Amino acid sequence: MSEDKSVRAPGGSEAAEVDGWHAIPRSDRGEAFEQVVRRAISRRRLFQGTAAAALIVYLPRVGQDRTVPPPTAFRPSDFSPIPGDGLDRVRVAAGHSIDVILRWGDPVLPHAPPFDPAAQSPDAQAAQFGFNCDYVGFFPLPRVPGRADRGLLVVNHEYTNPELMFPDYDPLTPRVWQIDTELAAHGMSIVDMRLGDDGRWRRIADSGLNRRITGTTPIAITGPAAGHPLMRTSADPTGRTVLGTLGNCSAGRTPWGTVLSAEENFHLYFGNRDRLSRGDTRRDFHARYGVPRQVSRWGFERAHPRFDIGVEPNEAFRFGWVVEVDPYDPEWIPRKRTALGRIRREAATSVVAPDGRLVMYSGDDIAFEYIYKFVTRQPWSPGDRAANRDLLDDGTLYVARFDHDGGGLWLPLTYGAPGLGPYDGFHSQADVLINTVRAADRLGATRMDRPEDIEISPIDGHVFVALTKNPLRGVEGSPPADATNPRAKNRSGHVLELVERDGDHAATRFTWSFFLLCGDPDDEGTYFAGFDRRQVSAIACPDNLAFDRAGNLWIATDGQPEALGMNDGLYSVPVTGPQRGHVKRFFSAVPGAEVTGPEFTPDDTTLFLSVQHPGEGSRLDAPTSTWPDGTSPPRPSVVAIRADGGGPVGRSGA
Repeated sequence: MSEDKSVRAPGGSEAAEVDGWHAIPRSDRGEAFEQVVRRAISRRRLFQGTAAAALIVYLPRVGQDRTVPPPTAFRPSDFSPIPGDGLDRVRVAAGHSIDVILRWGDPVLPHAPPFDPAAQSPDAQAAQFGFNCDYVGFFPLPRVPGRADRGLLVVNHEYTNPELMFPDYDPLTPRVWQIDTELAAHGMSIVDMRLGDDGRWRRIADSGLNRRITGTTPIAITGPAAGHPLMRTSADPTGRTVLGTLGNCSAGRTPWGTVLSAEENFHLYFGNRDRLSRGDTRRDFHARYGVPRQVSRWGFERAHPRFDIGVEPNEAFRFGWVVEVDPYDPEWIPRKRTALGRIRREAATSVVAPDGRLVMYSGDDIAFEYIYKFVTRQPWSPGDRAANRDLLDDGTLYVARFDHDGGGLWLPLTYGAPGLGPYDGFHSQADVLINTVRAADRLGATRMDRPEDIEISPIDGHVFVALTKNPLRGVEGSPPADATNPRAKNRSGHVLELVERDGDHAATRFTWSFFLLCGDPDDEGTYFAGFDRRQVSAIACPDNLAFDRAGNLWIATDGQPEALGMNDGLYSVPVTGPQRGHVKRFFSAVPGAEVTGPEFTPDDTTLFLSVQHPGEGSRLDAPTSTWPDGTSPPRPSVVAIRADGGGPVGRSGA
């Protein structure tokens, strides 16, 4: 999302609320940076010696083609890195071509009008490609593993920049039609795409699978929190149906072919928390999640009372969940799966444990928040899609505690456990899930530097966690540096590598080490998995992650203009072998934009990327970017990148 989220004080949007946090024991204070890195390197050697014994079974990422043999030998990307810049053009490594395939406003449904920035309306936008594209998922058509020339692109639309959408937008008095157009620009787009003989992807306009989900689409609420009193509103006294999904950032997929879309900064859509009385416990609940005291960021409450906490105190509890969507079945009603917990979630990355249970990892993308995983109670049923329909409604949610010695523990967020009982303000598992972050506070989980995407290596099953940055770390009134977040005023972020005990993603213990400490390689405080700093590309603010089939980690960034003075981009880095840690810049975006949603086709010959919020920080009458069309307004868009020779992206040959 936009960069201002990274400087929010812990506990909410106002620095005065720092006092609401529990104090960290003095033993958690940071140590000398050199000691931290030295210990990280020592643990790295330990991993190299034990990985083969612990992870002898190939662990495929959920959604990966199981009919294609797993990689037998790692092959690093071999492109020449490109320099960083601040120009208003996208760039990619030599030997590759970029094609813009979906822009904000492009038709999705058959009746959608052509995009006209001067004639926008809620009805038109609800049939067109939404704003600020984030996650991109490729789902083959027909539903045959390995199909790479036709598929459904599932794209999240995280939020809107109305100052770049409407020429007469006034943030103090937004018009109702503008707000309703923004709501229609949220949610998800599902678009049937085919690769042509000319190597370009095109929308199949008359496909019955093309679909829009918006900020007003009815969505079912399932799991332990469904029907809870805090989930009930005047419009929905049952607490089981909510209108829309908002803040959809990254996502994941299930092995049965559905999408798990993450509702991230939902708290910014609601306003007027202070209208609740001080004796109303919901006021404190909303404060812990950062709901604004007065006006919301977008002012939706001016048009729709459900976004006004003073009018509908419970509506905000109905957001912040994982939304399961079936892209193959337009008739299936999306579900908000409450068993997975309510956080400002960046992603929902899944993997199958050795016993067949599904494990889902997520980060709460706010400074000083936590890392979570969810383990289903029952295993999934291959070949029986219907049997997996409600699998995500029953399981155990965990939050991570990182120890100084390189170990870690997954703490179960289970009602009745010490700290999670009636004396602690929790009276059911639904209470724990609705107030997940408060429950994590009680268990003493480790507060991280904006945990974002989490991905699983297809080579050895190691878990990689992006921590974008945290300039509040170590400042007065905020938690100090610690073993896993070693840098005060962390403006560049880092990437952690986790190894679950015995290679079991359902385990409750893990070990961890640093993979990257990002920043300018000339800074001695950076670390690139032990690789020579003089040979890597500068990288900062890691956000979204993806692996290609060869096992290269791809890192999309959000915040490099401030950290490094260059546009955000996409980087490739090997996670094993002699090139481990060799970060190389592959793609560069445009001013104001972040890069999100890296997604490969099953054969790695197409890489899809979202270029989100180009020109952010400027206005429509003087945009800092006119990408992709060279005219105003700038349009968030999805691009397809292909190797000129038709082989795997980032690598020469097959």
